[in-house]
Amino acid sequence: MAAAYKRIVLKLSGEGLAGAKGVGFDTEMVDGVAKVIRQLVEMGIQVGVVVGGGNIWRGRHTNAMNPVTADHMGMLATCINALCIQDALERLGLEAHTMTSVQMLNFAELYTRRDAVRHLENGAVVIFAGGTGNPHFTTDTAAALRAAEIGADAVFKGTTVDAVYDSDPRKNPNARPIKDITYRQTIEMGIQVMDVTAFALCSERDVKEIRIFSMDDPQNIVRVAQGEDLGTRVHA
Repeated sequence: MAAAYKRIVLKLSGEGLAGAKGVGFDTEMVDGVAKVIRQLVEMGIQVGVVVGGGNIWRGRHTNAMNPVTADHMGMLATCINALCIQDALERLGLEAHTMTSVQMLNFAELYTRRDAVRHLENGAVVIFAGGTGNPHFTTDTAAALRAAEIGADAVFKGTTVDAVYDSDPRKNPNARPIKDITYRQTIEMGIQVMDVTAFALCSERDVKEIRIFSMDDPQNIVRVAQGEDLGTRVHA
């Protein structure tokens, strides 16, 4: 089946790379995600990746900790995860570039929109690390920002639930899935499966859509890319 998208930003959670362990890395999961990304590239899709850092660092180890310092540590965690994904992609024969929002030139390239687009147009995968480069912003917002900057057709968010729900399905057994919803509605309803700032940014900067779906099976990424009606479509 042909791809329904030309260029996407794939948002992955750090916890997703850890598999059932919840921390660190699960080799099977990392390699599985890399193989799915290779499938996307073979379909002709230009792929940018934003990954969280929750498998390495999340929150603060004490309430007395400066939250800015904690966020800086989280940014570094995303860089470790990005390099892990880059390595897995390169082992599959793909060209991959980790681009960071702050300088660490011995490990990765400094992000610029022009260089990122050039890499994508040349068939490479670009992994955006370090979040937005600023504290107080999530990697969801980083994914929305990079999608807007590089002109992506969509943000794909693989998560622990199979769709957006009208309430938390882990707390409410009667929660109902929502297949189609606007950016404005997600903000008005207080949908928390993705950061509100990310929804607002995609709306304001004309990112066509966000697709939210379960990452229990990494092949769901390919199915969504082929246009299958999985999960939830969020749009203007």
